[in-house]
Amino acid sequence: MLGNKYFVVKSIYFDKPEKSNWFVAYHQDLTVSVDRKIDLPGFGPWTVKQNQFAVQPPINILQNNFTIRIHLDDTNETNGALKVIPGSNVKGMYRAENIDWRVEQEDVCVVPQGGVMIMRPLLLHASNRSTGNKRRRVLHIEFSKAELPESLQWSEKEAIDLNV
Repeated sequence: MLGNKYFVVKSIYFDKPEKSNWFVAYHQDLTVSVDRKIDLPGFGPWTVKQNQFAVQPPINILQNNFTIRIHLDDTNETNGALKVIPGSNVKGMYRAENIDWRVEQEDVCVVPQGGVMIMRPLLLHASNRSTGNKRRRVLHIEFSKAELPESLQWSEKEAIDLNV
């Protein structure tokens, strides 16, 4: 499915404990992690968190990315499963405040322990607080096939060896 053009650009471990958790409003993943901040046409705004630079790139870079989410626990409506707006990823930049709930529908992504969810960063997604007594842990791995301008590098670029 990946082909040999994709590489890993970010990995995150999410842990939503049953007793200490949070709500995440609808959003798109619009930034990528890079090695430095430089002025480039079409790149911005910039953020820095814990010495890690992130920038919103041109939309064509985001359209070439996808995420694999590996669920370490059963994930459902009671422990903060992702809610998504199907098809929102093909609408470009789609602000949550512009969602027309008369047209759009919300799907809850129930995923069993060991299950995998694949999504695009432009897919509008959110998650509720946990209401049950089960934690939700997810390995979130982002892939791209887009090369950045020569003066900018992915902060976590890792090639995939498909011949293993």
